[in-house]
Amino acid sequence: MVQKHRYQLLLDKVNQYNSGDKGITRIAYTDLEQTCTHAFMRLCIAEGMEVRLDPSGNMIARRQGRNNELPPVLMGSHLDTVYQGGRYDGTVGVTAALEVVKRMNEKNIITEHPIEIISFACEESARFGVSTLGSKAMTGALEKEKYRHLKDRDGITVEKAFSLCALDYDQIDQASRADEKIKAFFELHVEQGPVLLNNKKKIGIVTGIAAPIRFSVKMLGKASHSGTTPMNMRKDALLGAAELSLELERAAKLEEAAGTVATIGYLNLPNGAMNIVPGEVELKIDIRSTCLESRQRVAEHVHHAIAKIQAERELDIETVEIASEEPVQLSAEMNQDLVTICEEKSLSYQQMHSGAGHDAMNMTTLCPVGLIFVPSVDGLSHHPNEFTELDDILAGIDVLEEAVVQCAGVAE
Repeated sequence: MVQKHRYQLLLDKVNQYNSGDKGITRIAYTDLEQTCTHAFMRLCIAEGMEVRLDPSGNMIARRQGRNNELPPVLMGSHLDTVYQGGRYDGTVGVTAALEVVKRMNEKNIITEHPIEIISFACEESARFGVSTLGSKAMTGALEKEKYRHLKDRDGITVEKAFSLCALDYDQIDQASRADEKIKAFFELHVEQGPVLLNNKKKIGIVTGIAAPIRFSVKMLGKASHSGTTPMNMRKDALLGAAELSLELERAAKLEEAAGTVATIGYLNLPNGAMNIVPGEVELKIDIRSTCLESRQRVAEHVHHAIAKIQAERELDIETVEIASEEPVQLSAEMNQDLVTICEEKSLSYQQMHSGAGHDAMNMTTLCPVGLIFVPSVDGLSHHPNEFTELDDILAGIDVLEEAVVQCAGVAE
């Protein structure tokens, strides 16, 4: 009961950093998100950890081991959210990692390997259209010049956002740990889907992670008066975007067997009004799958549809690829260790794929990775009503604790 109450207080303490009145809004590289990160740093310092921020804004808190020359064991997730998101996505993984350290301190456990908590910067793509920026930087996979000039909805670039956080974007390469030995990385995360609850399982052990390809599309037609422009003389950019949306849905449904999904989650009409034929539309496309061939077929369908719309509706269409990531398979050996832990603790589990991207997928280039899911009620995520039962989170923390302690080794 003490641990349950303590963890709930910790979760609530982090989620008080919220700029919205509906759900949780804590957007990457904003003042509020930075304040939350620094507050979490102080909580880690209170547990005797050494804390730093790397040049990409990742928070790294280190608990020393008996032999600090050994490669560290890492665990963590992210504190940033989407607009009007939930209380659990990412936040559970970071707070769970601190709860593990609190338990180890209570038990006076000293590990052979040092242990680190990572709160990755900008995991969500909500602000700039690119996800997992912090873990990309840590693994040396960030395309620096490609991301530098990406803008948020207010026209602020990634580079400017860094500057406003007293970070130097030109130094982001120094966040890379690609030349460092790391023993393992563990991430606890809410499932963000309905599978575990539907199958009455407490723990999901993730075997593979789908990855997105993302496009920014700008359609330019001709703005004109809605009352005086005949239907056959219009160059309506919004109708072009609507047609593309339906084509994207059609293409994704043809790939359902591969589990491929596609979404237009952002649509903007600059200078839109009820009595104006839309002359400009901006939209963003997200296509993701664990099967590259399936994902590519959807992307090719989109490109063909854009060419057709451009010709038939006489629109100028500009398409820019803003991200293309590889699906990954996680460590079979670590998955087996997690299976063994679940069985020893009599926790029901299932092995599964993740349709959502996570920092864990980038970390596979540095070390073996274990990704643990706990159930999401109604499968909701990126939604104000996102919810996971506290007891389910605590079961996930039990598994995380055992996995990290085993991996880091208890000093005699």
